[in-house]
Amino acid sequence: MSAPTKPIPQARGSYRAFRSIPTRWADNDMYGHVNNVVYYSWFDTAVNALLIERGALDIHQGSTIGFVVETQCNYFAPIAFPQTVEAGIRVAQAGRSSVRYEIALFAEGADSAAAQGHFIHVYVDRVTQRPVPLPEALQRVVDSLKA
Repeated sequence: MSAPTKPIPQARGSYRAFRSIPTRWADNDMYGHVNNVVYYSWFDTAVNALLIERGALDIHQGSTIGFVVETQCNYFAPIAFPQTVEAGIRVAQAGRSSVRYEIALFAEGADSAAAQGHFIHVYVDRVTQRPVPLPEALQRVVDSLKA
């Protein structure tokens, strides 16, 4: 059995959309860098803000919402307050009701990811919480983010 392939940091050019996110004093942990749990919050912020801005997600009145069913992150270099993070976003795979978003976090101006990972959203009806096909507006945004 061969050893698993070690992930390598992706370049900025591998991502289709970007969002700047300022770090906060409270993001740093006792080791002097941003705590690992904050990275997952940045993943969520980057993708959901993009979907809201592009009219693909209405968090207050929309009939379709996304549930995260899987998430993962690899860390390559530390980020610390007061750096600004630039989150790169792309879609690796989309199904009938699910989307795998891949996100890389770059220190401002860096070409190589400090961290990268993914999460999978399954889109469901807000009331029944059962999977539904991707709404047309969401499908358009997903298509524009495909790697």
